[in-house]
Amino acid sequence: MDTGRAAHAADETTSAPVSIPARVPAPAADPGLPAAPAALAAVAPRTDPLPFTPGTLLWDMTGDIRVLLYLPAALVLQVAHPAVGAGVDEHSVFRTDPWGRARRSLDSLQLWVYGGDRAVEEGRRLRRLHRDIKGTDTRGRPYHALNPAPYAWVHATGFPVFLRAAEYLFRPFDEAGERRLHAEARRLGRILGIRERDMPGSVEEFWTYFDTVVREELERTVVVAELLDPRRPVPPPDGSGAALRLLWPVLRPALLRLQVFVTKGLLPPLARERLDIPWTPRDERRLRLLGRVVRTVVPRLPERLRYLPAAYAARRAART
Repeated sequence: MDTGRAAHAADETTSAPVSIPARVPAPAADPGLPAAPAALAAVAPRTDPLPFTPGTLLWDMTGDIRVLLYLPAALVLQVAHPAVGAGVDEHSVFRTDPWGRARRSLDSLQLWVYGGDRAVEEGRRLRRLHRDIKGTDTRGRPYHALNPAPYAWVHATGFPVFLRAAEYLFRPFDEAGERRLHAEARRLGRILGIRERDMPGSVEEFWTYFDTVVREELERTVVVAELLDPRRPVPPPDGSGAALRLLWPVLRPALLRLQVFVTKGLLPPLARERLDIPWTPRDERRLRLLGRVVRTVVPRLPERLRYLPAAYAARRAART
């Protein structure tokens, strides 16, 4: 059965997908967007959903350091929506405090998966945080941060970026794994307070929904243009030592070029086309080469280096 992957496949033939066992999941990617507002909805769920535990795909994937490579692609998809882009443009501190904004978003993301009972409270906190965010989007339409449609989209961006990251940086999902990932993404949506009716119920429904939003809503917003500009001004990371601050003018251009390159490559091809983002066969070959290096090196790292601190602590606690 065609689950929609064909329409969103990579630009070159990929290796055969790996079948994911029922109890021991294969690595893949992660849910969408840390630096943008979290997926929100006007009404919280009546019953708190179960937190994620070992044995789920997101438990194994979300805390892997490769999340730092693919989350920016989810962010670009999010802020390409006129309402989300306007909200980030007008209310976010991503320009004045980029490292602090990224750290707080990543911490929140880790809580969604590794926070146990705190995950649902984090979803509630995010809704409270965005309660007063409102304005007018790029098409002159009023928006509010708790409107279900745009922030259901924020949450939805994680699924396609997960699949893309799995293909390049981990290993691709087969159809069963894709369906399992989609089910876990819906579970995450419930943790974040998204209503059932605002989330596609199946993989097939998701791709119909995704195609519609990409073709009818997405545009190259001001924030998209900034995030894809490797020349944008970014200060040294907070708390950098003297050596890093001294070398930052040399390191920054190379690091931003790499980040923008990977971000473009991990965007679904349909979104790249819609946002007028060039991508050549040579780019594709370079990304696949980088992916082979990442897939070789990262799994061989010690667990404390392979996983972000919250994930590492949660994994250790689960074992004991």
